[in-house]
Amino acid sequence: MTPEHYAALRAVLTRLAPTVPGALEITREGVVHDARSPGGPHELTAARVSRRLEKVMPEGLLAHTGTPDVEDVHEGVMRHPDVMVIAEADMEVEGSFDPTALLAAIEVVSRSNPDNDWVGKMRDYPLLGIPVYVLFDPRTGEGAVLSDIHPTPNGPRYATRTDFVYGEDVTIGAWTISTADLPRYR
Repeated sequence: MTPEHYAALRAVLTRLAPTVPGALEITREGVVHDARSPGGPHELTAARVSRRLEKVMPEGLLAHTGTPDVEDVHEGVMRHPDVMVIAEADMEVEGSFDPTALLAAIEVVSRSNPDNDWVGKMRDYPLLGIPVYVLFDPRTGEGAVLSDIHPTPNGPRYATRTDFVYGEDVTIGAWTISTADLPRYR
């Protein structure tokens, strides 16, 4: 996708976003639309993970659960992580965050579109230079921490994957948190 094509697509999504339920993101393959708004277990997982991280991280870092998106115009990718570990100073920008400013991107796997998290974002986050990608999957009560970006013939990928089961402690970057009492989808 050319930068011009990306800019046109981004402009359309900016106009559509307030009228379309769910989330809109851009990948090299096109637009991803997660039509359902995240429900209670999804939002509660993101909130608990964010809160637990902020208790163990140093002052000046946040486990941010709000807007804006992260985007790389040259790669033609705009994503919205559920939780972003980022320095407060790197949030003092207009518009989208620079994905290379993130220390980690955390996703709570969507019940309605799990491939977006397990396949699409697993491909896009190393492309964007996000050093750690963590997935919490309320469908199964399991997750994974991905790190160590390395080049492959199909583009950058994470070389290291550490799986975990809810109830175990998980290390995200330099910080370890509990996964006890994270909700599951029914």
